[in-house]
Amino acid sequence: MLKVGITGGIGSGKTTVCAIFATLGVPIYYADDRAKELMVSDEHLIQSIQGLLGEQAYNADNTLNRSFIAQQVFKDKNLLQQLNAIVHPAVFKDKQIWYETHHTKKYTLYETAILFESGSYKMLDKIITVFAPQEERIARTMKRDNLSREEVLSRMDKQIAEEEKMAKSDFIIYNDHSQPLIHQVLTIHQQLISL
Repeated sequence: MLKVGITGGIGSGKTTVCAIFATLGVPIYYADDRAKELMVSDEHLIQSIQGLLGEQAYNADNTLNRSFIAQQVFKDKNLLQQLNAIVHPAVFKDKQIWYETHHTKKYTLYETAILFESGSYKMLDKIITVFAPQEERIARTMKRDNLSREEVLSRMDKQIAEEEKMAKSDFIIYNDHSQPLIHQVLTIHQQLISL
């Protein structure tokens, strides 16, 4: 089974592209979603996060206080690195179990915004980057997450440049209206299943 990573900057359209791959029967591990699930279900992880960020990291109903966490880590790069150092090992372990359940598939997708930043790309066979122009990404993210332009730019600042992601990738999907997404996904899908 090929382990394929899919990434792209915030607001690039990874979710839309993954939805197309999913219709082709490709299993997709959504790292950010699983991390959020583990952060509220794994007792060791919960204690570690509270140790780092305090009790305010969780709401009274034991859900993540996402706005509080975002305010803390997006203004302090060191704190973000510490949080990632707590969460990434739990996600890695969870991902390994997930891979075992899909070992008969020709390939799987591992989706995360921080594929290169986390070092996860080193454990993958192929990389796909979804590219969209910065202004389009800013507008999408502002609308989707109800954030200010400054907040979006601050989050973008924590990710490596799009050009660097593209240079390190095996495939690039252009989500810039230059060519249909479905055609691009089908082309990559055919290449991956023929490997």
